[in-house]
Amino acid sequence: MTIEVETKQWGNSLGIIIPKEVINALKIKAKEKIIIKIEKKESPLKELWGLGKGKKLTQKAREENRKNLESKWI
Repeated sequence: MTIEVETKQWGNSLGIIIPKEVINALKIKAKEKIIIKIEKKESPLKELWGLGKGKKLTQKAREENRKNLESKWI
């Protein structure tokens, strides 16, 4: 079973809360040993970073086009 949870500050440590639905579904009890696989969720923006490599940013492209047009009219 895979779920997404948020870490919480507990003193000098970080903790997670297992949702009640998961506890009921897996019949987890207090002081029972369980195995948790931890993976950090990446930001979707970080995943997209670099896809536009080699392409001009919109603002930069506009400024260059404006300069090119100005030079033709002067």
